Amino acid sequence: MGNWVTVCQESDLTPGTGVCALLEGDQVAIFQLSKNKSLYAISNYDPIAKANVLSRGLTGSINDELVVASPIYKQHFSLQTGRCIENDDQTIKIYKVRIDSGNVQLLKD
Repeated sequence: MGNWVTVCQESDLTPGTGVCALLEGDQVAIFQLSKNKSLYAISNYDPIAKANVLSRGLTGSINDELVVASPIYKQHFSLQTGRCIENDDQTIKIYKVRIDSGNVQLLKD
């Protein structure tokens, strides 16, 4: 059973735009979607571009699946599963995220 760790404040989030936070040295991209203010947290590391850039990607949807497009090679990663839409062999880690009393928290394994 993990512990919730505060990584930033809710006021640090801009709906529709990602932010990068550190969880024990790992970069995590956090997104709050504009439409329903739902939160998603994924690894910031793009395994195809081999760079920590996903927090700078654009969010959207493909066939009703919420995604972020990598700003380098434009592959789309699912915000819900971490699966790369264009290449099933590539996946990224997803994190449980919540807001508690204005604190954005990630679940540490």
